[in-house]
Amino acid sequence: MTPLTRRRFLRGLGGSALALPWLESTAIASGPKRLRRMAQFYVPIGVVRRGFFPGEADHVIPEGNLGNVMASLGTQDPVYRVRPLTALTPTMQPLDPHKAKITLITGMDRTFQQGTDVHAQCASCYLSSAKPYTIEGTAWPLDRTLDHLVADGIGQATPFPTLEFSCNSHQDNKESIYFDNISWYGTGHLAPSIRDPRTMYRRLFSTSESDRFRDITSLVLEDARTFQKQLALSDRHKLSEYFDAIRALEVQMDRLEAMKAELTTVALDEPAEAYLPRGEYIRLMGDLMVVALQSGLTHVATFMVGPERWDTPFLYEGLFEKPRSHHQMSHDQTKVIDDLLKIDLFHMEQFAYLVARMDAIPDGEGTTLLDNTLFTYGSGLGDGSTHQYNDLPIIVAGGGAHVATGHHFNMPEGTPLANLWLTQAQLLGLPWDHFADSRGVLSDWVS
Repeated sequence: MTPLTRRRFLRGLGGSALALPWLESTAIASGPKRLRRMAQFYVPIGVVRRGFFPGEADHVIPEGNLGNVMASLGTQDPVYRVRPLTALTPTMQPLDPHKAKITLITGMDRTFQQGTDVHAQCASCYLSSAKPYTIEGTAWPLDRTLDHLVADGIGQATPFPTLEFSCNSHQDNKESIYFDNISWYGTGHLAPSIRDPRTMYRRLFSTSESDRFRDITSLVLEDARTFQKQLALSDRHKLSEYFDAIRALEVQMDRLEAMKAELTTVALDEPAEAYLPRGEYIRLMGDLMVVALQSGLTHVATFMVGPERWDTPFLYEGLFEKPRSHHQMSHDQTKVIDDLLKIDLFHMEQFAYLVARMDAIPDGEGTTLLDNTLFTYGSGLGDGSTHQYNDLPIIVAGGGAHVATGHHFNMPEGTPLANLWLTQAQLLGLPWDHFADSRGVLSDWVS
């Protein structure tokens, strides 16, 4: 019998755009197991430091908007550089079941280029980390971002070299594109993110052989039936679970669209889209990202959980009775500190949900999707009130045996964020010796 390779299996699917998860029966054509995916989970407005950073729970919150504070608050313990993650801070608590597979990295900085808005620059330049005043024709230190550079190396064989997800459901266009995007093809050339779950679903799973509303899973199952007998029993179960997950997403899409239709009839001050259940919306977008990574539709994704400095409020279901503006709240931390901590925890819960989803998906050779992905939680601000660009909140989930997970790395003062991006690129097999303003790699973190 001719060996069943992954290439031969996919060729037999008749050109359907729906890719398949890793199947051990088709692994004969694969090389050694290594990291091959990167995903970024971006949180706007920074965090409340006392809730996120170890050792800062009792420190005074800065009064009001202090502008761009470039100096450190000086609250990180200078004695240690690496220590195990034991008790997590209140904001990090949702990650407690997964702390053996995460890395907390503190002390990394970005340099602010004077003359432009702090929020726009912290979002748009987060993944470029270009040296200030080195990019011609722009007031921003904004260059081709990490996700596209990495995709040049690991994403060219996938249907989508990169995918850009946004959870900004507003349509008011209050701010410029620099406040609402972290992914850029190059200076001044936006990689537009998709905000609507159904639009993203159709982009991922529509086919030229069927109309846009056809049941995609049935189409793929029909083409794949010929190969069922050649798959191992475990792979047949895995394939069945995968298609069940796709169908579950279709049900979620229908439910979400029906909810939108109902909400448009309600007399509210905010647009109906702003009143969709926030957590369900974020998790649905996240599920789409996970399926895209799982199936091989892409190896590189960015996920922006909300826009920077967007004063149009969101209703955070289960947290507040009325819509709230995250940005406006961040400028008055002394009065609404408990509410801000709730938003930080809410965002961490969404990240933890996706970490759990990825860690529950087998990815061959005893590993999970999370093990073979570098999934980074981060923000372009270290604190939303002071607008500081130093000591950014960074957590990396995944990496498997390639990195020293389960630890807190407290980097020396002045360590560029670009050092982390360079390290991740090298872990993904790219032969880089520098990136943007990097000065080296995080050698202690790499196993």
